[in-house]
Amino acid sequence: MPQISITQLFEKNREKLGLTWKSGTEDGDKKFIHETASQTNQGLIGHLNFIHPNWIQVLCKDEADHLNQLDQESLKANIQRLSESGMSCIIAAGGVPIPDSLSALAVSTQTPILCSERSSLEIMWRLRPYLWRVLAPTDSMHGVLLDVLGMGVMITGESGVGKSELALELVSRGHGLVADDVVELNRIAPETLEGYCPEILRDFLEVRGLGMLNIRIIFGETAVRRRKNLNLIVHLKKASSSDFNALERLPIENVNENIMGLSIRKVIIHVAAGRNLAVLVEAAVRNYVLQLRGINSTKDFLERHEQEMENKES
Repeated sequence: MPQISITQLFEKNREKLGLTWKSGTEDGDKKFIHETASQTNQGLIGHLNFIHPNWIQVLCKDEADHLNQLDQESLKANIQRLSESGMSCIIAAGGVPIPDSLSALAVSTQTPILCSERSSLEIMWRLRPYLWRVLAPTDSMHGVLLDVLGMGVMITGESGVGKSELALELVSRGHGLVADDVVELNRIAPETLEGYCPEILRDFLEVRGLGMLNIRIIFGETAVRRRKNLNLIVHLKKASSSDFNALERLPIENVNENIMGLSIRKVIIHVAAGRNLAVLVEAAVRNYVLQLRGINSTKDFLERHEQEMENKES
């Protein structure tokens, strides 16, 4: 399960946000924000909130003034509500002094307090997308992920069908390798899957008969990508003569594959002697881009054919 400790969050964003650790240093490794946090009613990060407490509570001057103006009974009730919320961290923004009530709460609940001179809006603006990326749902797939004409293309198929050889041909034609064999996927947004390569396999492509090839060294820096959003799946399938005869020549309906709850466009290419797979993949990507723009070549041809038949009949 994806998770991040407050210590990790602090180290990754200390320079960008000018963070300092006020209290609770020994508790930073014990406080975690998990993937499930984004699926609850609590927000990941936001201004100090007593009704729907955030996992990371950001304190600015307005919230501090509000706390200082509360009577003892109201203050005690609000502090009690915060203590039961399970919040992971408090960030004091804009150099605001931390009220004694919050300091006491942080000590009693072992909640770290971080401070920054940056505004609360900037802190939330930077940390919210960071947390979404770190805590994004993850999965892995077997295949090769490439950047082809600016689109993230996943090549799939059974073992030995020629995925890596096709990837090598595409790289030699100027496209970029993201990951070979194991592709890690993060759902970084409701409609976006981002793919990247595990650290141990980064830059490498395994080709049968040649072994492991370091694509960065062989083809240069521009031949590899760190990560890429997944747009299209190209599935390679070994074909017999009967398979070719059964193929639909003018498919109208698109094929899609469900990955982590998202429907991803899929193209099936039959592998046979004499077929230039690299050119077919490039053509599939160009056709996909045209369809995104509302241009469907198959439908255009069928409409033209139908119009021609009507003209002949009249």
